[in-house]
Amino acid sequence: MQIDYDKMIAFHGHSCPGLAMGYRMTTAAMNHLSSYRAEDEELVAITENNACGVDALQFISGCTFGKGNLIFKDYGKQVFTFYARKTGQGVRVVLNQTAIPAAIRADRPAFIEWLLAADEAEIISLQPVTIKEPEKARVMASVVCENCGEAVMESRICSQDGKNICIPCSEKSAKSGQIA
Repeated sequence: MQIDYDKMIAFHGHSCPGLAMGYRMTTAAMNHLSSYRAEDEELVAITENNACGVDALQFISGCTFGKGNLIFKDYGKQVFTFYARKTGQGVRVVLNQTAIPAAIRADRPAFIEWLLAADEAEIISLQPVTIKEPEKARVMASVVCENCGEAVMESRICSQDGKNICIPCSEKSAKSGQIA
């Protein structure tokens, strides 16, 4: 798999260690699964963080929130799990933080260079996993919030005092004790 690293940097907005981490993790997983960039939902990614590396994941794998094949779990870990629908194979990719020399972290360009050149087996742990196949993305109807008037995906509407309201309006009313 050939990746134009400069285009990935342009997609993200800047070069940083997090992007390099995401690049190494995603390319390792894609190679392990013998997968190619997802045109649709044939590949699913689960990210356990919302840091810079997720942009590398999206750029390389084609897994995005918009297509419904990128799932976010807010665990704060430098971990990605990939699942190939065609083969049923999954792999969990963990960045080995302890392998990173402490002295290199302060020098961003050197840190990035080190991340890109380090031996994969030293910094990446690939663990085959079996996961329940993630549900394919569904198109949902929109419902208008009876409080703010904005359209809301029907699966995210709340019923409160007989009214269909969105989550932000529900949260506001819970704080104030009434629907605005």
